[in-house]
Amino acid sequence: MNKEISTNNESKGFYKLSQLQRIGFGSGDLAQNLIYQTISMYLLLFYTNVFGISAASAGVMFLIVRIVDVIWDPIVGTFVDKNNPKWGKYRSYLLLGGLPLAGFAILCFWNGFSGSLLYAYVTYVGLSMLYTLINVPYGALNASLTRDTDEVTKLTSTRMFMANLGGLAVGYGVPIFVKYFSADGMINSQASAEAWFITMTIYAIMALVLLVFCYSQTKERVVMDEEETKNVKVSDLWTEFKRNKPLRVLAYFFITAFAMMAIGNSAGSYYMIYNVQAPDMLPYFMALGSLPAFIFMPMVPAIKRFIGKKNMFYVFLTIAIIGMLMLYIISVIPSLKTEVWLVFIAQFIKSTGIIVATGYMWALVPEVISYGEYTTGRRISGIVNALTGIFYKAGMALGGVVPGLVLAYVGFNKDNSVMQSSTAEQGILWLVVIIPSFLLIIAMFIISNYDLDDNELDRINREIEEKHQ
Repeated sequence: MNKEISTNNESKGFYKLSQLQRIGFGSGDLAQNLIYQTISMYLLLFYTNVFGISAASAGVMFLIVRIVDVIWDPIVGTFVDKNNPKWGKYRSYLLLGGLPLAGFAILCFWNGFSGSLLYAYVTYVGLSMLYTLINVPYGALNASLTRDTDEVTKLTSTRMFMANLGGLAVGYGVPIFVKYFSADGMINSQASAEAWFITMTIYAIMALVLLVFCYSQTKERVVMDEEETKNVKVSDLWTEFKRNKPLRVLAYFFITAFAMMAIGNSAGSYYMIYNVQAPDMLPYFMALGSLPAFIFMPMVPAIKRFIGKKNMFYVFLTIAIIGMLMLYIISVIPSLKTEVWLVFIAQFIKSTGIIVATGYMWALVPEVISYGEYTTGRRISGIVNALTGIFYKAGMALGGVVPGLVLAYVGFNKDNSVMQSSTAEQGILWLVVIIPSFLLIIAMFIISNYDLDDNELDRINREIEEKHQ
């Protein structure tokens, strides 16, 4: 009887996934994080201290690259929805974009044209466009695996576990690799240029292998027929945004959350090197940005069942703010700011809140896709993921331009690899704590307007499948 119910549910799109399938899908996010977390955490440091361009120039470049993304993302989303490559509607791009993405990632950390803004623009724009070519269909792939809300939660938990494994490998591993290969044993000097190139090559190759593995373990089951998506156009993105309230709420949450993460991530290395005066502890500080995922992400399905979806966001966003306040108090008291163990405790608490709240937000993407299908009859996953991608990139744009401009404003000296002025240190602290805290408060208000609960979603998905039957 139970088997019959299960079979019947699966025939209606409520597919059950094996743990290997979840890990396989999550390996795609692990792969992307090996590259993009390296960009997010260390590219600004590489540009200012190794490649040799000013913080202001790098910040403006990050903004311009994100403007290019705003144009490029909907084009990719429309193309993905309209076309059906023979290797899979969404999974094909893991293979087609994987090799060039790895190549451009390596070129971003090559010092062959040291100080050339043109070279930096070409390689970073190319990397960002290729990342979109993989990330948009990868996000749509999530919604194509199953309609089952519990399965989506488990899938997202596994995905975020894997994504944070990538974050850990980058946060902890990159400084160690660079320091090991560096001619002078430092990560923020021009002598470390070749070390950055070697390190990124290692990470890019690992990412490529993982993208192939993700392709091999995923199967698209919940997709619209070719006939139903042949008329998808770029303007559908804005139509869907105006019509789909849950999507709008999620999009605003994305821009706020990713701005917060990008600002904090890019400033973290400066904070440990110049404020805490403990550059050797940087790998551990960065690792604590991902470590809580291995404790708390497997618990997310149970936590959500116990306190509910919205309350889970409220609780963990509050925990993140508490961790940031602790970090600020420690940093402004001279006798405490060099006590690295206190910094680590505050970083762990802050990261716990951020990881759960921002990790679970990816589970909401299939929800808004189903809501859109319920109200319009079209499951335009590529368009929706392109839209969330635009807001994600907009958040990353803020995360890229704000640190560069703040560092320029407070007089950051890129030629000094050891000490900075007290004004520069205060600017770095604002980037690590004050601005991210403010964005978290805004994010909490935004998510309070998200109205789709699990019971409503199950009803919507069942009605959709009954229509198809």
